[in-house]
Amino acid sequence: MWIAHAYWRATGDTVPFDALWADGARASIRTFREQQRKDGPGPYRFRRSSPIVGESMPLDGYGPPSRPIGLIHCGFRPSDDACVLPFLIPSNIFAVRALRQLAELATRARPDAALAADASALADEVEAALRLHGMTKGADGQPVWAYEVDGYGNAIFMDDANVPSLSGLAYLGAVKADDPLWRRTAARAWSKDNAYFFTGKAAEGIGSPHTGLREIWPMSIVMHALNALETGDDATVARSLAALKATHGGTGFMHESFNQDDGAKFTRSWFAWANGLFGELIVDVAAKNPALLGVRA
Repeated sequence: MWIAHAYWRATGDTVPFDALWADGARASIRTFREQQRKDGPGPYRFRRSSPIVGESMPLDGYGPPSRPIGLIHCGFRPSDDACVLPFLIPSNIFAVRALRQLAELATRARPDAALAADASALADEVEAALRLHGMTKGADGQPVWAYEVDGYGNAIFMDDANVPSLSGLAYLGAVKADDPLWRRTAARAWSKDNAYFFTGKAAEGIGSPHTGLREIWPMSIVMHALNALETGDDATVARSLAALKATHGGTGFMHESFNQDDGAKFTRSWFAWANGLFGELIVDVAAKNPALLGVRA
């Protein structure tokens, strides 16, 4: 949905938005509704044998217990790790954004009033559920977005470098970059309040349970820089660029993760997602503040 909308905004081309595309869009909405699980667990389950807990889902493959509250269930995080609690809040926030983009496409790129109305109605429902159930409080008592909830009042606060993440919501257009709730959330995610935020001799940044403790993902540093670029925080952008330049382990590429104390110790010598996101950062910095790259506009 997000990519389709971006393509249409960039090109104005409506050719791809044919009957087959509309059928696919309806299937996506149907799947979202099934995974609200209002009338039972639905058709999706996943089980496999693995010594790693996060590679399968508990309770016969349906995942941890939940109360149907209007949010969409997630079996796995973008990292491929199984969710600890079944409502992944950044993905639900992203779903609201994508559904609203789908409604716009169904209105302007392919006139289909019924599809637009269905997408908008589901977006409204999930957004209302997020406002009621998707937040927790920081140590200062101020509300922030949770990472995962279960509908029973339980919540996890953390962030994972993989997007959709709490830190990546403004990048996705799912929140405004100056939204106070999101800014509090992103600041808390980039702190010791997040169990997967690491600070070492090489750099600081957010990691992921997927690679273990003290492993920083360059993707999180790129996202931190992209966020700072939007708010004009040149110092943060410069620090982020310096950290990325110093931790590629002599390869010239971004990796999946690197050790907080030694950038030469890394996972995945080639990680296309991180390299693509890094390229986007450099293009954006060159367009908005080329002096940070040591080049003239």
